[in-house]
Amino acid sequence: MNLKTVFRPTSTRTAVLGAVAGVSALTLAFTTPANAAKGEHDTPQTKPTVVLVHGAFADASSWNGVVKRLQHDGYQVVAPANPLRGLASDAAYLHSVLAGIQGPVVLVGHSYGGAVISQAATGDPNVRALVYIAAFAPDKGESALELSNKFPGSTLASTLNSVPFPGADGTTGTDLYIKADKFHDQFAADVPKSITDLMAATQRPVAASALEENATTSAWKTIPSWDLITTQDKNIPPASQRFMAQRAHAHTTEISASHAVSVSHPTAVTHIIEQAARATTR
Repeated sequence: MNLKTVFRPTSTRTAVLGAVAGVSALTLAFTTPANAAKGEHDTPQTKPTVVLVHGAFADASSWNGVVKRLQHDGYQVVAPANPLRGLASDAAYLHSVLAGIQGPVVLVGHSYGGAVISQAATGDPNVRALVYIAAFAPDKGESALELSNKFPGSTLASTLNSVPFPGADGTTGTDLYIKADKFHDQFAADVPKSITDLMAATQRPVAASALEENATTSAWKTIPSWDLITTQDKNIPPASQRFMAQRAHAHTTEISASHAVSVSHPTAVTHIIEQAARATTR
């Protein structure tokens, strides 16, 4: 399996965002705040719920620094566990999570989580904005694997371990993990190794078939989108990210960061999420 991509600037409306300091602690991420501080431009009645969807090789704790900042600014936050088993089934699960949330939602996806939010949000009137954080935004008929192969440059394939697992129907699937000794440089080069050692040990594998599964819908065609492009990304290099952001007509920001930008730069990630929230609640 080749997961390579290359730099080719195609994005319009791009603002370069300087590196913002801050690495999150690995603490509980699924939470709803009480009595949080009010943001400058919002009131509790107008603030949407922010739903954060992680991607492959991560779990919900990768959003901890972002959750903390959003809570401080008065947002309700939900960071569910993405099953990482298959695009259709993962999107169906996320859709059920969204069905339990009242009021407007800003839906955020990292990496493969972007493909999941693109499918889960289709036809949901409560989802007011989509935010892609170093993420896939496939069109109908595209897979994450296809998009990562669209341009050369990714070094992910050479860092992976493949492990068979039994399917519920008796078939055998393949789980993909990033090798522990490769995790820091491949996934989170701008995060201290003391933290990436923990991330590597607790990483969630993705079923290879999930990365190969084609999208059946693309919610970014009808829902406003924001996109944070990570220029030091070794999983989904900038060329693929820019291609997807440009065709979605996303409000685009670039940052010099690794794929694990929600861990290394939580303030920058929070900023773009709150931009989307304010723009869609005026």
